[in-house]
Amino acid sequence: MVIRTLVVDDDFRVSRIHCDYVSRVRGFEVVGQAATVEEALSAVRVRHPDLLLLDIFLPDGSGLDVLRRLNGDEGGDRPDAIMITADRDITSVRTAMKLGAVGYLVKPFGAPDLAERLTAYRELQHRMDALGTVPETEQADVDALFSAARPPAVPRVPAKGHSAPTLALLHQTMRTARDALSAAEAAERTGVSRATAQRYLSYLVKEGMVRLELRYGATGRPEHLYRIAH
Repeated sequence: MVIRTLVVDDDFRVSRIHCDYVSRVRGFEVVGQAATVEEALSAVRVRHPDLLLLDIFLPDGSGLDVLRRLNGDEGGDRPDAIMITADRDITSVRTAMKLGAVGYLVKPFGAPDLAERLTAYRELQHRMDALGTVPETEQADVDALFSAARPPAVPRVPAKGHSAPTLALLHQTMRTARDALSAAEAAERTGVSRATAQRYLSYLVKEGMVRLELRYGATGRPEHLYRIAH
């Protein structure tokens, strides 16, 4: 599944940077850019994105206006939205939540911060798709859906030599994985190198957030697998 993403920001330089960030995350494709409320609404109708990266401050209104108008549009499914904004006002945050935004990321931020949110969103969609074939869900399935939509709680200032956003990204990937992962599989899902994934997974094991499992084959050394600690 490829998640079609529309970037909405009135600063073309920032918009271009965010497009580059999105393109680095597996499973996402940028299908367009918009700089105003009207351009965003038109692009939604024409390009049918699955997800909006939506700024609040726009020349002809607010990103919140985009959500309001999409909520009132009875034709077709409304895309999800992650707010990407410098607006730190709690009223804006509350309004975005009430209007159905699935995330809120405050500028400025780096590629790992956005990747963390996008990875959580992608895993949420995967879980929703997997449950789409069953008539009823269990409470554990519902809890997992709500958990997948939230960024993980990991130290914001980890040990020296570790980046907090990268640590959060690896932890989020492990938290939403259905099965134990090898370092190579975790690296593929997050876009970091295998060596980086191995180093961060070892740190998460040391902190008790991830547990190490050994899978023994017929010959040779056991395979190291990692699973979220509950």
